[in-house]
Amino acid sequence: MQPFGQLFAVAGVLMLLGCALYFLRRKGIARASGGTQLQSIDRLPLTPQHSLHLIRVYGRIVLIAVSPGGCSVLDGSAWTTAAEERTAAR
Repeated sequence: MQPFGQLFAVAGVLMLLGCALYFLRRKGIARASGGTQLQSIDRLPLTPQHSLHLIRVYGRIVLIAVSPGGCSVLDGSAWTTAAEERTAAR
């Protein structure tokens, strides 16, 4: 009888956590991350084992070189769109 009591206690705690998460999400306090902070923009394969990746992370563009020996950040700059550049040039 003891194991069933433990199972019911664990199930009750999980139900309480689920209810709390539901209400927090409904109020807008807890949000599921949609992956909007990391975006793959482009990939350029150089050889079968080497490639360049252009990634946008938190408003910055990062150029990453990938090889069998690892990854290297080649360049990182602020993210601007063409429309933002045109308005800044005026």
